[in-house]
Amino acid sequence: MKKYLVIVALMLAALCARAQELQIPLNDDYEMEIQTAAYSSDYLFHTAMRGWSESKFKDIINLDSVNEFYRIKINKKGRFSNYILNSILNDDFIKIKNDDYYVAINPYIDFQVGSDGHRTTWVNTRGAEIKGTIDKYFAFYMNIRENQAVFPMYIDDYIVKNRVVPGQGWSKRFHEKGFDYTNASAYVAVRPVSWFNATLGYGKNFIGDGYRSMMLSDNAFAYPYLKLTADFWRIQYTCLYAQMTDRNTVLADNTYARKWAVIHYLDFAVTKRLNVGLFDALVASAQTHKKVVVPVNDTTTTTATIDMRRGFDFQYINPIIFLRSAEYYAGNSPDNALLGINVSYILGKHTTIYGQFVLDEMTVKRFIAIKGYSGNKQSYQLGVKSYDCFGVKNLFLQLEGNIVRPYMYSHTPQGTENAVGEDNYAHYNEPLAHPWGGNLWEMVARAQYNWNRWYFQYKLNYGQYGDDWDVENNVWANYGHSVYNDYNTAIQIDGYDTNDGHFLLTGRKTTVMLNDVIVSYLVNPAYNMNVFAEVTHRSFKAQGLDDQSDFIFSFGIRTSLDRKYYDF
Repeated sequence: MKKYLVIVALMLAALCARAQELQIPLNDDYEMEIQTAAYSSDYLFHTAMRGWSESKFKDIINLDSVNEFYRIKINKKGRFSNYILNSILNDDFIKIKNDDYYVAINPYIDFQVGSDGHRTTWVNTRGAEIKGTIDKYFAFYMNIRENQAVFPMYIDDYIVKNRVVPGQGWSKRFHEKGFDYTNASAYVAVRPVSWFNATLGYGKNFIGDGYRSMMLSDNAFAYPYLKLTADFWRIQYTCLYAQMTDRNTVLADNTYARKWAVIHYLDFAVTKRLNVGLFDALVASAQTHKKVVVPVNDTTTTTATIDMRRGFDFQYINPIIFLRSAEYYAGNSPDNALLGINVSYILGKHTTIYGQFVLDEMTVKRFIAIKGYSGNKQSYQLGVKSYDCFGVKNLFLQLEGNIVRPYMYSHTPQGTENAVGEDNYAHYNEPLAHPWGGNLWEMVARAQYNWNRWYFQYKLNYGQYGDDWDVENNVWANYGHSVYNDYNTAIQIDGYDTNDGHFLLTGRKTTVMLNDVIVSYLVNPAYNMNVFAEVTHRSFKAQGLDDQSDFIFSFGIRTSLDRKYYDF
């Protein structure tokens, strides 16, 4: 209920304010022309911090002309018939627009049916989005969706284990095999001056140029945030303040534990081809724990630990990048800090080489020793992607590799025994970076081609991770796969000194491969409504478990505005 009150408050604020423009959806499957323009050597553009504001494209590409390119000419007799057909095929479903404001309402649907070879699967999503602008300085957006679904078995198992639909929040059982869940997102964006933007929202953000992000992904559920962005000279500087939820930790008042996340990202466009970004993040528990003396009787006492509200630490408002991280590494803060760098370089016209390095912890001496010290926690990404590849209009190719060290993004709980995720880099029982967690390597290959309104997509995920399971003794053991593990409980590896021997893929070696093919037709480009058919082959192999091989088929009609990550 609190979530929806926040969303209503955002909408009311939107109707009473003056400010700025809408954001490009994070799902870029149907935004090929926009992506091509952003990753072009002709323009100086900050690509890493997403979602992008439409105003950033005013000197690069005419967004209205992009929609006009896909427009189907309708010459029916009768003004009402033309309006209805245009609303279905070309334009916003309901639109009110003049020189001072713009308001639109569109359906948000996902109706699909299929099979995973074991049972019939289906999704039934009904909802709507409302968006608009006032003058050139203000924008507002909201969507809300009611969902019921029967998922393929492997997604069903994930939901039961993690108590969350991937990226879509809490759910309850619907009949015997299905799930019922509701989700929403909203934001208001204000640009009081040309170089500054403030966005207050409930949703997701993404940092990076790849399919995955080692810094901040849109993998997890939506969260409340305030994003402040300054653009000047060749610099874009972003401060992101967010509140995350840990559904694994229940406090004494039966509420889920909260934590604050403060993220800074400084992007420097060295040239039109080269961008270098510096990243830091700090996660701090929103509660603390205090030991108190409790009387048992008139003569005896005992010690107990109680939960206490910590509140927001206002020193974290400081917008200077690396300041809190420097204090953390000096040993003055119990909170979880990460540092990173993002680099992208455009070769030729539209080919981009990109990479990320994120540091959670590192002891230089033990890192150089290469003995698999559990406290050396880093993640790496290297990729290349090309738009209009080989001179073929609307052909997109991408190859990406990701490596995450064991125990990366995890942290040591500062409180009670059940406080397993208080300061880890996660939200709503899912990682905020790579959806697989830690102790992994992965390769992602993508290809896409669109012709008029037809889209053909292929994606391959192939990788391995070391699961938290001792195969020899058939018991759970902490090998650094789950980001909710306390890395101070790392298992002792035979033949190594304490905390050493934690190389990549220690634990139960698990291999995952997914091949996914989608053919779709874009029904309405104004809000990415499309009819589609999708075929997925998933192969899952783990030591000590039976191999799994599933062919999953589905087809339907949906609105594709956000990305759903089922590739695990």
